[in-house]
Amino acid sequence: MIKFLDQIRKNGISGELISQIIQEHEQDHDRMKKLYARYKAEPDGVPILQRKAVDYEDFETGRIKRIDHKVNNKLNNSFDSEIVDTKVGYLFGHPIAYEVDDKSKTGNVSAIKQLIADFNLRNHVPDEDSEWGKMAAICGYGARLAYVDKQAKERIKNIDPWEVVFITDGNIHEPEYALRYYETCDGQQKAEFYDSANIHYYSTKDSSAFTEDRIQPHMFKGCPLFGLANNKELKGDAEKVLSLIDAYDRTISDASNEIEQYRLAYLVLKGLGADDETLEKLKETGVLQLLEENDDVSYLTKDINDAIIENHLNRLEKDILRFAKSVNFTDESFAGNVSGVAMKFKLMALENKSITMERKMTAALRYQFKILFSAWGTKGKASEDDYLKVWFGFTRNLPANILEEAQIAGSLKGLVSEETRLSLLSFVDDVQYEIDKMKEEQDEYTRHLRPLDDSEDKAPQDGEPDDEESE
Repeated sequence: MIKFLDQIRKNGISGELISQIIQEHEQDHDRMKKLYARYKAEPDGVPILQRKAVDYEDFETGRIKRIDHKVNNKLNNSFDSEIVDTKVGYLFGHPIAYEVDDKSKTGNVSAIKQLIADFNLRNHVPDEDSEWGKMAAICGYGARLAYVDKQAKERIKNIDPWEVVFITDGNIHEPEYALRYYETCDGQQKAEFYDSANIHYYSTKDSSAFTEDRIQPHMFKGCPLFGLANNKELKGDAEKVLSLIDAYDRTISDASNEIEQYRLAYLVLKGLGADDETLEKLKETGVLQLLEENDDVSYLTKDINDAIIENHLNRLEKDILRFAKSVNFTDESFAGNVSGVAMKFKLMALENKSITMERKMTAALRYQFKILFSAWGTKGKASEDDYLKVWFGFTRNLPANILEEAQIAGSLKGLVSEETRLSLLSFVDDVQYEIDKMKEEQDEYTRHLRPLDDSEDKAPQDGEPDDEESE
């Protein structure tokens, strides 16, 4: 999309240019919609669910027709959704901690903290962040829009990524321009073009060409529609292994077909002749009379080598998880009390992938607060540069050995800072809040202590007789 950048800078946006951008984005639009349809296991999104039964020809006699080919099991093994959900749960299972750097003496830090806390509460930020990361993991990138609601409050909402085009010569988390397009229920095409100051609204109305309806300022200094990249290549977590997942689906579906076809096996009568009347009696009674020594009755069935099928499925599953950099937490290797170091080795591939997402998320959130603080600065609630004081803490969602963590934290007391020591505890989401709370409790305890010189039984001073001597 960078090829449109100079043209927009020079001549601005137009309906014709919007049509060209949408046409250029069509391939990515369809790809992301298919990935999301597959994640939801919709019939039109999963290849195995669209498979049709093979239609074999009749036998040479023309009187006997195959019936086993009518069995067509379509079993979807949703590895792609498991890969995405595992990463999202691991990385965003604990909400992101929003912290404010209070080392700087300039500005009102407590006011900034309250501003961010109110914003997060109003916008249900933990849920929005998790869904933002999920769409990025599925489609390759997620999209988020900052806007001002009717009550003049700054808000955010996630946008379906296939509806958004970012036009920039840098990263999508800090775009120069952004375009959102969608279709209404009455079939009308609408488009919203965002620049650093305004929103340009376009629609097709009665024709296929886009015409501008109106221009409206968005109240921010910068493009308020920005993205979260899953990686630099903007690819989903499961895209590299979709062919392996399809092979797994085909194998297990065909194996299920073979098992079900056992009941459709042909009846073999050895040394016997059966007319139509005999066959009808056989259906009614289920009894055959064998008169000769060599007469025999059996079913003609296929031999299934289950060992080959099982080994093939195991290899496919290992390759899927390996190349998608995911793990199966239900595997036996995760059973029992695994040490922290052993757990890290098992999760190394997932952790490496999550670190990439964490860095991309940090960059996107920093730009988000740059946009928000530009509005808060205009209103006089904070300085526009205060977004540089906001930091983001990510905590991995894993079963925690609290006793081991407490022992480690206790042994580090006095060796590292209190903030670093508390950050090692998995059950502490907000380190700064915990430090403030500990200080409040300490101050409260100190206020209730009785002064040392206010004791009821004062010791006699030097040179003063005690009560017994004075009597």
